[in-house]
Amino acid sequence: MSAQKDSWVSSLLFLLFCASSIPWSGCVGLQQEPSPQHYFSGLGAGKASLAFFTPSVSPGAQPFLEQIESSAEALQDYGISVVKVNCPKEDVSRYCGKENALRKAFLFRGNRLIREFPTDALFDVNSIVANVLFALLFNEVKYVETLADLENIENVLKGKSNMVFAYVPATGTAEHRAVMEAAFVYGTIHQFVLTTEAALLKATSHDDPNVSSAWLLFCHCQRATDPAQPCRRTALGQPLTLLSIHRHLKLMGAPLVTEVAEDPEKVSTVHLQLGLPLVFILSQKETYEADRRTAEFVAWQLLGKAGVALLSRDLVNLNVLHRSNVALKTPDEGMPIQYLVLEDTDEVITLVEDRNKVKQIQEDEQQEEEEEEEDEDEKDNNNQDIQDDQVVEAVSRDKKRELPLEQILVLTEENFHSSLSEAARTVVLFYASWEAVSLAVLRSYSEVAAQLKGTPGVLLSRVNCWDWPGLCSQENVTQFPTIKIYKEGRQSVTYDGMWGTEELSSFILLSRVSCPLKLATMDEAERYLRGEFPSELSSHHHTSLLGVFSTATGGAREAFEEAGNILSGHVRMGMYFEDDASALSQKYSVSPPALLLARSGGRSVEGIALSKHSVQDMVQMIRDELLDIFPEITVPNLPQYLQLRKPFLILFSAGDISQMESEEMLKLAKGRAQQAFVACWLNLKKTPVGHGILKKYFSTTPSLPVLLWVNLHAGGQVFKFPPEQSITEMNILSWLEKLQAGLEIPSSTLSEEDWKPPLPAYDFLQMMEPPELSPHTSPHPGDTPVPHPPKRPGGDTATREEPSQESTAEEVGSPGRDLRGTAPRLAARDKQGKRHSEL
Repeated sequence: MSAQKDSWVSSLLFLLFCASSIPWSGCVGLQQEPSPQHYFSGLGAGKASLAFFTPSVSPGAQPFLEQIESSAEALQDYGISVVKVNCPKEDVSRYCGKENALRKAFLFRGNRLIREFPTDALFDVNSIVANVLFALLFNEVKYVETLADLENIENVLKGKSNMVFAYVPATGTAEHRAVMEAAFVYGTIHQFVLTTEAALLKATSHDDPNVSSAWLLFCHCQRATDPAQPCRRTALGQPLTLLSIHRHLKLMGAPLVTEVAEDPEKVSTVHLQLGLPLVFILSQKETYEADRRTAEFVAWQLLGKAGVALLSRDLVNLNVLHRSNVALKTPDEGMPIQYLVLEDTDEVITLVEDRNKVKQIQEDEQQEEEEEEEDEDEKDNNNQDIQDDQVVEAVSRDKKRELPLEQILVLTEENFHSSLSEAARTVVLFYASWEAVSLAVLRSYSEVAAQLKGTPGVLLSRVNCWDWPGLCSQENVTQFPTIKIYKEGRQSVTYDGMWGTEELSSFILLSRVSCPLKLATMDEAERYLRGEFPSELSSHHHTSLLGVFSTATGGAREAFEEAGNILSGHVRMGMYFEDDASALSQKYSVSPPALLLARSGGRSVEGIALSKHSVQDMVQMIRDELLDIFPEITVPNLPQYLQLRKPFLILFSAGDISQMESEEMLKLAKGRAQQAFVACWLNLKKTPVGHGILKKYFSTTPSLPVLLWVNLHAGGQVFKFPPEQSITEMNILSWLEKLQAGLEIPSSTLSEEDWKPPLPAYDFLQMMEPPELSPHTSPHPGDTPVPHPPKRPGGDTATREEPSQESTAEEVGSPGRDLRGTAPRLAARDKQGKRHSEL
């Protein structure tokens, strides 16, 4: 049984050997022909063959025949047969003549002679295969001797095809054979160019070339559409073999950047299949264009060393830290994908070239996370961090809160101007992602976006000035945050009010309507005063202000229109100057030019004569007239009344004041016409900060309601109305006379020292250097020099290198050295990102 088994195995091995040696029929080897006549009669049209003519007995031909026979199998792969033709002694023809015996081999294509080879040039298998293929591909593989010849070929190929340029020290070598075999396979796809000139090698190599070593360049001429632009070149970094050339050409033919919309674990590219790593640039929808350019820049630097893919966070749910901006997948089976935070593209390149860098980066990130967790757990009293700023404290307290920012379009230098024209009104928040007030306003802004979702003609957007300082400087943004509303992408209005959600929403809605709104008919004017026109503002309660003009009051009308431009978004202003303006004036007992002020939905209309026609005076008069006669003081409206620089007669109440108290205070306010003081009240239930104010005035909170006279602008004295007296107009007037006569003693006196933070505040704008751009170049997302960030409490400084100014052909149009498109993109913002994860 054992003998039978051995016999069976031997038979199987023999059959496998024969099968491997027979590509299509018969055994591969040196073919024998009995005579030249028989050989030439059997040549097929277009079929190549290498023939050696020799007498039937020729001991001197044995070494050459051994090499020829060894090359037969290799040449058979390319459809070239190798034939030994026996010459009869009496044959003295061209091929069998005595002078040709043992000295030449002949390459035929059909019956046509292609090339004669001296036998000393066919000294081994490599030389035979190389020379034969070189002869057959003479018209496909260009041989060049000078740099000018090479450049001429490049110019012809630009925009059409790519070029493979190879240098070999000599023909007939193993490297020459590898190039020719590759040309035989890929010659229809790429133009192959060959040289043996060492001078040309030196002219095309940036480094000091080794003239004894073969060298290959892949020239990307198909991408060079500009005739003046040189072809990018990617060198083969491995020894010149058929396998390495095949591998290199496969990599050059792969997409420069692969866009990925699935789990990275499932992604497989030609790079991974060929044993190279794959780098993922993590992207997001709003920064796609910048991320794409960054990925292309990295791909060019890593061409032939690693693949690059653009992974969209919006399409793939990654269970990784949001600040991670780069991922690395290695071809090693079972190795997990590493997600990293890198600062610039140089680190990505180093990451690929030095695999130990991955471990170092991960260790640094882990140590940083541990240190930050310790800092969060540790409750210290660092005044530099907290100061007495309630905004900073509030932002720090909500540092892990996620904000719904999906409704807010992210603007960059690339899409800023194009996006402004997409809507009738584009609202832009200019902010800095590291600054506390900006983050607090961003929270209000996100709430406004939710309220105004679906509002026609309004687009809410934001610009992070930390990323795009050149854009913010161009738009004359000198402080953070700033909100501007652009009308059809052109003129803008800057918001200068309170940063609360209701105030911002009201400003945006009012900005949708022309200011002043020109009314064409009496009916429109009446409906406007009742708050019914225009329809988009009918559900919002605003005091309506209508300017009435005649044809003779052109100067006042022009000043009114200019005042409307200044007050746009803050005031609801209309203008009526038709022929029947006098009828409207007579109805409300005013003479043009005049203002009609409609409060409470038009139930009461007050007529005011316009005596001052300068724009500044008209703006101030309108602002003063819009103030309530007996206002409820709130945090949003307090600055408006403080600007009057008048004493406050303020009634503190634990809720709504009674009707009797309201009527008496209103009579008092109307009687004095608000010329000497501001009569107002504060509801502690709606404005809890009033408790702190009363504690500041008194050691203990007095019983409510309590009426106080406070002169914040002169002396800071606080007088308390006698609690045993009822709050009536007569009692209050009598008490005020005693105050003026100096007969009342103040209950408390406020300190004259300013309320300042315990430590000086940072001037962030001063610390941020303006970007320096050449007057001849437009800013580019990746090329804009980014200012150095300020030092943060604790002494750490986030630094960022400016992009290289190299102007080589490989870097034309490159996005720069930083990972600008990814989010967050720098270490400085990474740390802030942990505190404010919504960014």
